[in-house]
Amino acid sequence: MKMNKMLKDLRVSQNLTQEDMAQKLMITRQAVSSWENGETEPNIETLKLISKTFNVSINTLLGSPRALICQVCGIPLKEDADISKDESGHFNEDFCKWCFTEGTHQYDEDNFDELMDECVKNMLQMNPEYQEEQVRMMLQENLPKLNYWQQKRVP
Repeated sequence: MKMNKMLKDLRVSQNLTQEDMAQKLMITRQAVSSWENGETEPNIETLKLISKTFNVSINTLLGSPRALICQVCGIPLKEDADISKDESGHFNEDFCKWCFTEGTHQYDEDNFDELMDECVKNMLQMNPEYQEEQVRMMLQENLPKLNYWQQKRVP
């Protein structure tokens, strides 16, 4: 979905007029109209403000142009409700809400095995046709490739 349609749908879903949305964002009604008509797009700072004000990720505002996965556990972040938020309430699209909570990482190299056990359990619940050993091997191979674990240098 294009950004102009996404912004209009967001405004309409909140039962806001263009003027109402403009007031919430401290911009002009004409700017909102220009976005919705596809003439211009909000700059990055305005996208951050829209994201925080309307509780929607920037990725969603951009029409989900890239697939997001948690850089700790590897789960796909398909819904905004699964994406973590930083201390200021902005979406942190690098992590799920279970791995990064209230501005704090829930896993590090000291409890990597705990994360592994939790991921295996969850994957087996979602995919009962898999075998525990094959899931564990796949996770052992792929989790260390995620950015978070690369920085931690987990083998």
